[in-house]
Amino acid sequence: MAFCQAANAANANIVVTDMSKRTLRALLKTQYERWWNINIQRFHSKKQFLGYAGRYVRRPPIAQHRFQRIDSREIRFLTKDTRTKKTVETTYSPAEFLTALADHIPDHYRHNIRYFGLLAPRIKGRTHDGIFALLGQERLAKPRPLGWAASIKKSFGVDPLLDSKGQQMQWVRSLPPNPNR
Repeated sequence: MAFCQAANAANANIVVTDMSKRTLRALLKTQYERWWNINIQRFHSKKQFLGYAGRYVRRPPIAQHRFQRIDSREIRFLTKDTRTKKTVETTYSPAEFLTALADHIPDHYRHNIRYFGLLAPRIKGRTHDGIFALLGQERLAKPRPLGWAASIKKSFGVDPLLDSKGQQMQWVRSLPPNPNR
């Protein structure tokens, strides 16, 4: 089914590529028939899985705007040269690109260290007050998160607490569940 959807997308010119339709169809067919080993641990809830998967939706490993060219022979994208402090174009074959990208994925049961030293999460709470005191600055309190109604109004421009006549709704009481329904 997934192969058919991908083939239909290619036939409808939704997928843009330098390959011929025959070559693309052959590539899709071989990838569809290939055995894929997807190692996903068992999640305790949908919320836990969505939190895990959401990290990759919000922030992919390489931003889309960095890719200059992608075809069957090469992948070109922009990287920052740390010595010259300039943006340069880097070219890899697809196999080399996957190898380089795989180096950034930790092995099973290994974790990445995102912050260390003064920025480590367990240290941050203890050291920030001292750092602000040394700098002679006052630490600002964390802003309170928006309530659900204000968040909906800010995001969608609609006040969820207005009824159909434009009147402000007010909390009256909660009703216990009705077992006869």
